[in-house]
Formats: sequence, C-alpha cells, structure tokens
Amino acid sequence: MAERRMFAKTIIDSDAFLDMPQSSQLLYFHLAMRADDDGFINNPKSIMRNVKCSEDDLKLLILKKFLIPFDSGVVVIKHWRIHNYIRGDRYKETKYKEEKATLFLDENNVYTRSKNNHVYQMDTNGRQLVDQMDTNGRPMVDQMDTQYGDTQVRLGKDSIELGKDSIGKDRLDSNNESIVNNNTPPSRVEAEDEKPKGKRKPVEEKHRYGEYQHVLLTEKQLNKLFDDYGVNATEEAIKFLDEYIQMKGYKAKDHNLALRKWVFNAVEEDSQRQNRKYGYQNRTVDMLQDSYKMYAEWAEEMEGKENDTKRIHGDCGGN
Repeated sequence: MAERRMFAKTIIDSDAFLDMPQSSQLLYFHLAMRADDDGFINNPKSIMRNVKCSEDDLKLLILKKFLIPFDSGVVVIKHWRIHNYIRGDRYKETKYKEEKATLFLDENNVYTRSKNNHVYQMDTNGRQLVDQMDTNGRPMVDQMDTQYGDTQVRLGKDSIELGKDSIGKDRLDSNNESIVNNNTPPSRVEAEDEKPKGKRKPVEEKHRYGEYQHVLLTEKQLNKLFDDYGVNATEEAIKFLDEYIQMKGYKAKDHNLALRKWVFNAVEEDSQRQNRKYGYQNRTVDMLQDSYKMYAEWAEEMEGKENDTKRIHGDCGGN
C-alpha cells in the first residue's frame, strides 16, 4: 500500500464537503490516508476513535455519500478514483474483492451501487467488466492504467488508418444494406437525420438511505434538508420513514416531499409522547422513593419511641 495519497480539489472544495463539520472533514482525510490502493478501509471505527471523532461524523460521511458502507463493516471512499491514480507497477489490489465486485463505476469514474447509467462493473478479481455501449454501439472503455483491468485503449496512427479503410467502409456498407433491405427511400432517411434532436434535461440521480435502503433522495435534496432541519433531525426522519415503509409498505412518489409534509412532524410528536411517558414513569419512581423514605423515617421514629418506653419501664421497675 502506498504511503502517499492525493485529494482532488473538485471534491474537497465542493459545498457538500465544506458544509460538513470540521470533525467530519478531518475523519474523511484520515480514512483516505489509511485506505488501500482501491480505496477500501476495514477499520473505520478504530480510526474514528483514534482521531477523536464521533460516530455522528462517520454517519454523516455515509449519509452524504462520501463513503459507501458494506455489511462486513468495510467502507470505501466513493470518489477514490478521482483522488488517486496509482501506477500499475505499484498497485496492490484490495483484499475485499467480494465487496468490490458489488460496485459499479459511473461515467465520472466514481464508485456507485446503482446500475443506472453505469459504465463498468467490477469482477471479483478487480477487473472492470465492459457492459455498456455508447450511442453508436461501441463499448465504452476506460482510459485508466492497466491496474484497473485490461481495458485500456490507445489510438495510434495505424488504428486510425485502419478505421478509415476498414471499419468505416464496413459501417457504410452495413448502413446501405439496411436501407435497401428496409426499402426506405434515401430522401426520407436524410430528412429523419436532419430533424433536430431536443436535449433531454439530465435527471439528478437519487440515492438510497436508511437501514433498509427505502428512502430515495438526491444529494441536493439531502443537503437542503440538513440546512432546513439540521443533521440529527434529518437522520431521525429518514430512519422513521425507512422503518415505516418496511413495516407498512407505504408508497410515495416523492420521499423528499413526504419527509417535509408529515415525517418530521411525526418524529416530533413521537418524541413528545416518549418524553411524557418517561416523565410519568420518572414521577412515579420519585413518588415511590419518597414513600419509602417517609416509611423508613417513620419506622426509625417508632423504634426510637419503643426504646424510650422500655427504658422508662426498666427504670421504674428498678426503683
């Protein structure tokens, strides 16, 4: 494992990162410094305790998607491949191959568990599996070093010329053949090609939150909830909604709206009920303790009176 690590300013200068408490930022740096060459850490809680950070700092890093947790207790730095580029002759693969095999790489070379819009999936040997095509039907291949698999492609002069002479010609022949077979007039095909294609507005990806991974929020929505309600209250609300969906099968089109409309209020009301319940129990305990104390004082007083009576009778008998 390398002794030096790098950090990309695009990540650590982002509002999402800088809005976190300094203790959470500090923990992130310490975890990244101790990660293996694939960004995995097997003892995040030990590191957290050693650097005097809290459990809330670790939860916040997971909640804001700077870390991806696994059931084994291992975590991985989500933006590891943006931060660090390790030469193949120095790279040592992670020991946590099963966890790595569950991850995908998106178009920005970021670890993700979502199958939507991913480019690669990692196999158990740490290689990238090419499983997504571009709009022309070509596999999308990463330009990373061979440490991440045998997927590196270099375009030299020969390959470009080959593309002109062979691949391009084959594609033209194939296209012409398809036009003839479909009996489609060339003028119609050209007209279709000339139609302006409207750009679709990119949909922001939603991430799963909660123990049962039922709550769906975008990163922007989560940060806005942090700003409006605070980190602790937001965590409690997400936990409440996640468990409610698990128990009741509750369905909502917009979990962000559901949180704002009724979940935060429900958590507050539940908290007040618990306080009243425990307050009543505490008052009952106090009353019982007072009763025991009064009984003990009464018993002590009666015992004193009885001793005085015995002493008086003893004195009279002696006379």
